[in-house]
Amino acid sequence: MKIDELVPESETLNELGRRLARVRKQQGFTQTALAEEAGIGVATLRRIEGGQDSQLESWLKLLKALGMASAIDALLPETFSSPMAEVRDAARRKRSRPSSAGIVWGDEAE
Repeated sequence: MKIDELVPESETLNELGRRLARVRKQQGFTQTALAEEAGIGVATLRRIEGGQDSQLESWLKLLKALGMASAIDALLPETFSSPMAEVRDAARRKRSRPSSAGIVWGDEAE
């Protein structure tokens, strides 16, 4: 399932929980082992995998324990480059420049 702005938060949490469980299993962790590695309770991990816990701190601990800290940075990058934002910035810079730069009209005060 692709997560986008139209997916309700509850369904997003369910999908993230399913993905986390899949990664946990692929890496050979039991729920107990991963919870211990992350420093959270097994019940917390079960709630997260069930889509019922949305505490970001727990997610951060789990991603670090799974060796996926780079996913944290990908979640909200330090710098974000958007083609639309670049076009808007260029247009804004163009508008802020005096349009008559370098033109002499003859009525300038000396």
